[in-house]
Amino acid sequence: MRAVDLIQKKKEGKCHTKEEIDFLIDNYMKGNIEDYQMSAWLMAVCFQGLNDQETAYLTQSFINSGDILDFSSISQNIADKHSTGGVGDKVTLVLIPILAQLGVYTAKLSGRGLGFTGGTIDKLESIPNFKVELTNEEFFNQIKDIKVAISSQSPNLTPADGKIYALRDVTATVDNKSLICASVVSKKIASGANSVVLDVKFGSGAFLKTPNEAKELGELMIKTGKLLNKKIDVVISSMEQPLGLCVGNSLEVIEAIEFLKGNYQKDLYDITLELATKTLLNFNIASNHIEAKNMIDSVINDKSALEKLRQIIIHQKGNPDVINDYSLFKIGKNKIEIKANSDGFIKTLDALDVAHSAKLLGAGRDKKTDNINYGAGIKLHKKIGSKVKQNETVMELYFDKIEEIKLNDAIKIAKSSFEISKELVLEPALIFKG
Repeated sequence: MRAVDLIQKKKEGKCHTKEEIDFLIDNYMKGNIEDYQMSAWLMAVCFQGLNDQETAYLTQSFINSGDILDFSSISQNIADKHSTGGVGDKVTLVLIPILAQLGVYTAKLSGRGLGFTGGTIDKLESIPNFKVELTNEEFFNQIKDIKVAISSQSPNLTPADGKIYALRDVTATVDNKSLICASVVSKKIASGANSVVLDVKFGSGAFLKTPNEAKELGELMIKTGKLLNKKIDVVISSMEQPLGLCVGNSLEVIEAIEFLKGNYQKDLYDITLELATKTLLNFNIASNHIEAKNMIDSVINDKSALEKLRQIIIHQKGNPDVINDYSLFKIGKNKIEIKANSDGFIKTLDALDVAHSAKLLGAGRDKKTDNINYGAGIKLHKKIGSKVKQNETVMELYFDKIEEIKLNDAIKIAKSSFEISKELVLEPALIFKG
């Protein structure tokens, strides 16, 4: 078997066997297949595609390339959640404590954000002294002790995906749905989960731009899970505007804490409810949607989910006083208010523009090695459908010392991120049911 023959085979649109895909991945990891050969194969995949079975073979090959976590001695039911990425997406910070408090063992491995805003790990690092890098043993023991742990991903999990993703990033082969599916699903399965709920986002602030694209990817992920004997559920949600009110690391953690105190935005509650309900039904903890909602509301109202977040912070060496003392967070020392230039209703609030502005303020990075300003970000006062008066604040920009040109660009982009209509604007649907 030779790499060049497999490249030719896929270029001609023919299907690979499991052995052929295993050969490609295994030999690429051993250095027997060069980057340029793997790049050629990836490009052939982008043009010719992989069928469902090939996608499952690739996913399994990624899983087999490294460690596979096993929590079966703790529970036969281990949950995980993943989002394809969005603006202001702090769902993990509220969902995971809720699920753990309701008896769901949850192993959550998260990443750092690239592009515009920080990822879950960056958000958690805004909590003073919070330890995001847990060893496999620490991860296992914490799940055993309090049912939940959130850690940065080990480089020993799906290393083939990591190596190939770096190649995809520089060869314009990122956007193939089978490659995306294999990357996401392999990491979730290797991290020990046997029930995964995926939030696949679409819109201006998401990788996928239309609900149909998101639906196609979601269906492929579900099929791949079935072929690998894993339960995968998918929620399709809009990212046309930021989720919740805050964009930026410290600001988003504070918003998550407020959520668990019962003070939440409807959109953030709705997506959390949808994801949590699917998990509770999968594990037979709730028998129907109404029961699940009542259980979720109960642990928010009695503050027990907030207490679970406090336990997570304590176990991972963070300062639990942040729960009640927000001054312990670093928040940008400077604030600029962006105001409405007329009366009316917010017609559009472009998530990508808000994210771009937040990044210029210091909330995001281009490379994993870039520094991030945990206190930089944007706090929204209005969302799509909100009534607004002239000179009323639409959003606040938080920042520390940055270059004047970046600040001016951030202000300009923030001002252009929303549009005001004289006509009544209805709140857009968040979850796509098509």
